Amino acid sequence: MTQSRTNSPQFDNSYVLLPEHFYSKQKLAPVKSPALIRINQALAEQLGISVDWLASPSGLQVLAGNEVAPGSLPIAMAYAGHQFGGWNPRLGDGRATLLGEVIGKDGKRYDIQLKGAGRTAYARGGDGRSPLGPVLREYVISEAMAALGVPTSRSLAAVTTGEYVMREGMLPGGILTRVCSSHIRIGTFQFFAGQNDLEAVKILADHVIARHYPQAADAERPYAALLRAVITRQAELIAQWQQLGFIHGVMNTDNMLVSGETIDYGPCAFMDNYHPNTVYSSIDSGGRYAYGNQPGIGQWNLAWLARALLPLIDKNEELAVQEAQQALDDYVQQYQRAYDGVMAGKIGLSQADADSKELIEELLQLMAAANADYTLTFRRLAELAAPGGYDGDSVADLAEVPDSLCSWVAKWEARLASDSVDARERQQHMLRLNPAYIPRNHLVEEVIRAAVDDHDLAPFHRLVERLAEPCRYDAADARYATPPTPEQVVARTYCGT
Repeated sequence: MTQSRTNSPQFDNSYVLLPEHFYSKQKLAPVKSPALIRINQALAEQLGISVDWLASPSGLQVLAGNEVAPGSLPIAMAYAGHQFGGWNPRLGDGRATLLGEVIGKDGKRYDIQLKGAGRTAYARGGDGRSPLGPVLREYVISEAMAALGVPTSRSLAAVTTGEYVMREGMLPGGILTRVCSSHIRIGTFQFFAGQNDLEAVKILADHVIARHYPQAADAERPYAALLRAVITRQAELIAQWQQLGFIHGVMNTDNMLVSGETIDYGPCAFMDNYHPNTVYSSIDSGGRYAYGNQPGIGQWNLAWLARALLPLIDKNEELAVQEAQQALDDYVQQYQRAYDGVMAGKIGLSQADADSKELIEELLQLMAAANADYTLTFRRLAELAAPGGYDGDSVADLAEVPDSLCSWVAKWEARLASDSVDARERQQHMLRLNPAYIPRNHLVEEVIRAAVDDHDLAPFHRLVERLAEPCRYDAADARYATPPTPEQVVARTYCGT
């Protein structure tokens, strides 16, 4: 026991140095008989954490929330937020425990958090636990997002608890070990701004600048520079979501990290057939967070961050509002520039311009009318982007470009012919931008059902491993790229709280 403890994470905690009303110290809530499901070895190595220790009896006890690792100072963070547009002044980590921070091999600071580890001071009557299904779901999707190059929280490990939780019935419990650059949210700023605690807002802003945006410290207006930096990252992040057909599902301000990483993979989903009004979340009855609404909701959320920072931006309220409003207005252009750029790349164009934008808009309209599969349509276009087609395994047997796109394809090919980029280089670039594999809803549900109903985790492991290389298509793994049959379609996704 002592030997394995020496290889535990080397915690270097900064958030606990902030005032005590920023968080609540968290006591352990041990579980009966935890068992390891999976360790993310590549991520552990990146963080400088011993994989052997994680897999050891001591490591398992820490991952289950049964023991505190040396140097760990467990806390639950305080925050507020707008949930589906409604203000909630006190939320906080209801079922998450921040174990502390580590410095990775890249020199960057990372939070390590247990999700589903028991009640906290912010649990609001909940049990603080997680069923196994949401743990597996978040592991699969967050790691798939990382493989796709999207800024995201990561999954370091998953364990079962040996206990059951009551939801729609008695379900096996699980705990996810989540990693991200920090868990500071727009809602964290709102928590203090809502109490008119300007001192706390300033302390938090200074902490975020030091941790995430050190360049803002040297700006003439540091807090305006902070706002602009967060806006830029959010604009670029949401453009990445849109180009992949990813729907977050619950873009509440408490689910948006100021670091610009994706977090809280609850009712999220990747679109199968393209339509801008697509909604999967069971709790989004009005479609507030539909795919096509995500860019605008991003700006709406950022407006609340701006409001919290106003007293810091300038003592003159009118000047502060002008500065913040300009930054928010610039979000529109920043998002559009980022989106136009990645979408132009998806169809093989070396630069975005008015013509490429028109071409993309027409393509999406035709795809919506044809009920075309979003992911495979773009992947198939990548295969068609060079004369003579593609000499690797093709997705043509899974989903061909609809006949209704023939006239569009002719215009697209003419545009490609006018581009000076080598055709084969263009195709390789498109293949890297257009995945064949995404964590489709029916596949995620399939591995959850196997784990929960049959105690079989092999399908989960296979899916995680296949999604680690989303752009390298292998016909032997065609089932992981195949759209759902009508019987497999998942129409609703759930939060798992």
